[in-house]
Amino acid sequence: MSRIERCLLCTCEDTMRIDAETASAALGGITVKTARHLCTGDLDVAAAALEQDGTTLIACGHMAGFFAELAGELEAEDRLATTDIRDRAGWTDDSAAFAKQAALLAEAALPRPQTPAKDVISEGTCLILGAGDIVLPVAQRLSDTLAVTCLLSGAPEDIAPTGAFDVALGHLTKANGALGGYHIEVDGYRTLKPGGRGAGTFADPVEGAKSTCDIILDLRGEGALFPADHKREGYVRADPGDPLAVLRAEAMARDLQGVFEKPLYIRFEESLCAHSRAGQTGCERCLNVCPTGAITPNGEVVAIDPDICAGCGACAAVCPSGAASYDDPTVGVLFARLRQLASTYRKAGGTAPRALFHEADWGREMIELAARHGRGLPADVIPVEVPSCEGVGHAELLAALGVGFTNASILPGPRSDRAVIDSELALANAILGDDTRLQCLQVEDPDAMSAALFDQAPAAQIAEPILPQGGRREVTRVAATALTDAEAPIPLPEGAPYGAVVIDADACTLCLACVSLCPVGALGDNPDKPQVRFQETACLQCGICARTCPEDAITLEPQLNLAKEALTHRVLIEEEPFECIECGAPFGVKSTIEKIVGTLQDKHWMFKDSDNVKLIQMCDTCRISAQYHQEGSPFRMGDRPRVRTTEDYLKDRKPS
Repeated sequence: MSRIERCLLCTCEDTMRIDAETASAALGGITVKTARHLCTGDLDVAAAALEQDGTTLIACGHMAGFFAELAGELEAEDRLATTDIRDRAGWTDDSAAFAKQAALLAEAALPRPQTPAKDVISEGTCLILGAGDIVLPVAQRLSDTLAVTCLLSGAPEDIAPTGAFDVALGHLTKANGALGGYHIEVDGYRTLKPGGRGAGTFADPVEGAKSTCDIILDLRGEGALFPADHKREGYVRADPGDPLAVLRAEAMARDLQGVFEKPLYIRFEESLCAHSRAGQTGCERCLNVCPTGAITPNGEVVAIDPDICAGCGACAAVCPSGAASYDDPTVGVLFARLRQLASTYRKAGGTAPRALFHEADWGREMIELAARHGRGLPADVIPVEVPSCEGVGHAELLAALGVGFTNASILPGPRSDRAVIDSELALANAILGDDTRLQCLQVEDPDAMSAALFDQAPAAQIAEPILPQGGRREVTRVAATALTDAEAPIPLPEGAPYGAVVIDADACTLCLACVSLCPVGALGDNPDKPQVRFQETACLQCGICARTCPEDAITLEPQLNLAKEALTHRVLIEEEPFECIECGAPFGVKSTIEKIVGTLQDKHWMFKDSDNVKLIQMCDTCRISAQYHQEGSPFRMGDRPRVRTTEDYLKDRKPS
C-alpha cells in the first residue's frame, strides 16, 4: 500500500461522533473529509476521492466490500484502503472516542508486509467414510464435480456397481497430510467388482492398502481422524444423524477443488532450535502446544509441516530461542502496531489506553454485536486484531504495557487453546509481580464482554514508553526492566524459558559435557583453566545440560535476572589445574587427577611396580613422548633404520 493521501470519515447517519482535525493530525496532516451517508447519499464524495492519485483511506469497515466494487469500477483498486472505526471506536456508551479513532487510523496507515504463501492444488479426489446408507447418496451428488471413492464400514444390501464413483469396504487405520496431499492406509480393503449379474460383490480383502486423496469427508459419526480437526484443511466432518450437517459438509467438500493459496505462517530456523543434542532431549515446548500435530521431532531439531500448520502461532509464542517465529505477519509488525496505537492515542489527547487482543473472526463479530446492540467498547479500550490468540505470548503482553498501554486483555475464541493462553499469561504476570494488569476475558456474549471492560479500572502508565526492537526475548527484557523495579532475580513458574543453571560444586568433576552440548552457548569453558562459565540471558532452560551431566550435578532455576551482570559470562565453578610433572604446564583438574592417582596407584595391576602413574600426571604432549620412549613401546615399531649414504652404495658395488 502506497502512502495515504486523503481520508474519508462518515458519521453513519449521525450515529457516531467523529473529529476531522484529530484524524488529520494522526495521519500526518493529510486532508480529511467527513460525510453522513458515504455509502449512499454521499457516494460521489468517495468516487471523487478514488479518482485522484494516491491512496484514499475510507474509515468504514462494514461496507468495505461495496467500496472495493466502486474502486474496481473506477480502476482504482490499488488506491483504496479501508478500516473500521464505527464498531471499534464510534458506537459506544462512553464519551467521544476521538483519540481511539485517531489511533486506529494511524494503525491502518502502517505498511503491512506480504505474507509468504504457497499454492496448494486439489484435483478433487475425495474419500468419503461412513455407512452405505449415508455415504452413497452423498457420493452420487458429489460425483458430478469430484472424483469420489466411498470407503464403507459394512456391505450394503443389493448394492449395484456404478461408473460414477468407486466403492470399497475396509477400515481406515492411518491418515496423514492435508488438503491436496492426504496419505491413507486401509486394512481389509475390498473393492466392489464392476462386473457380474445381480447384487454387486466385493473382492478378497487386502491388508495395508495405501492410497492418496485430496479431500476426506468423514461421515462415520466417530471420533475425528486428526487432532484439532476443525483446523485441518481438506478434512470435513459431520454427524451422520444430522441431515443438515451432512448437506453443509457436502457443500464444503464440493468447494475444495482447485488451486488455493496457503499462507506459510511459521518461519523456522533450524540453527536456533534447542530440541536435542547427542540424543539428549531438550526443549519440547512447541511439540507440546501444537494442536494439529504439524510439528514432529527431526533429529536434533523439529520439523514443521507447512501444509498441516493452521497458523495458531502457539509454537512461536512459546519458542524460547526464536527458531519458530510467526510470519503472518512477523512479531516485529505487531510490536510496531502496538507502539503506533499507544503513542497516537496519547498524542491525540488520551491518557490511559487499554489493549484488547482479539481474533479476526469471532472477536471482530463480538465487537460488532456489542457496538450495534449493546454498550460497545469503552473509549479507552483499543482493539488489537491478531490471527490467533494463542500467538499472543508473554512477550506481546509485556510489550503492550511497555509501549504505553495500562492494561491488556485477551479475548479468546471458543476454539482457542486456553492452556497456552493461560500459561503465557501466568508467565507475564509472574514477571510483572502483578496480576491486575493482564487478563483473559472468559466471556461468551458481547454484553458480558462490554461489562467486563467497563468495570475494569485502568492502571497507572509507565513514565517512559519503551521502543520494542529486536526479538521476543529482547523485548521481554526491556519491557520488564521498564515495568518493574526488581533488584533481585524474579522467580518464574516451572518451565519458563528464562533462568539460571545451578551446579553442585561437590558433585561436579568439570568434565565439560554440559558445555559441549549447550545449544545456545549459554555455558562455556575457559581454555586457560578448569572453569564452567554461564551467560544467563542466553539460557533457554532447555534442560540438555542437566540431562547430559553424568554426575547429576546440574539443576535449573527459572527466573528473570534483569541485572546487567546477566548479560555477561560469570564463573559457575572452577578448580585449580594440575601441573604436568615433566614440563609444568597446567592441564586437567587437580582434584580429579589426584583422585585418579589415589585410586589406581599400587591398587591396580597396571600401576604396580611401573611408571604408569606418572603418565596420568603428564600433559598430552609429555605423555605421548614418555609412552613412545618406554621400553617395548608399541608406538615405536622398532628402531629406525640407519640412513644409507653414497659410501654404502659404493661398497655394495665392490667385488667381494
